[in-house]
Amino acid sequence: MILATQFLNIALMITFLALALGQVMSMVRLVLGPTSGDRVLALDTMVINALGLVIVLGIYKGVQIYFEVALLIAMLGFVSTVALARFILRGDIIE
Repeated sequence: MILATQFLNIALMITFLALALGQVMSMVRLVLGPTSGDRVLALDTMVINALGLVIVLGIYKGVQIYFEVALLIAMLGFVSTVALARFILRGDIIE
C-alpha cells in the first residue's frame, strides 16, 4: 500500500522529469528552428517550463517563496516574449 506522501513524491518526480524533457525539447527547437517565429515560440515554451519547474520544486520543498519567484518569472517571460515579437515584426520595440 502506497502512502499519500509517497504517492505525492512519485507524482512530483514524474512531473519534474516531464517538464525537464519539455525544456530540453524546447532548447532543441530554439537552436534548430528554421524561422524566427519558431524560436520565439520555443523561448516562450521554455519560460513556461521553467515556471513549472519552479512551482514543482516549491511544492516538493514546501517553501512558499518559490511561488513568488514563479510570479516574477511569469511576468518577465510575458514581457520578454511580447518585446521580442514586436522587434521581429516591426524592427523596434518602442515607437
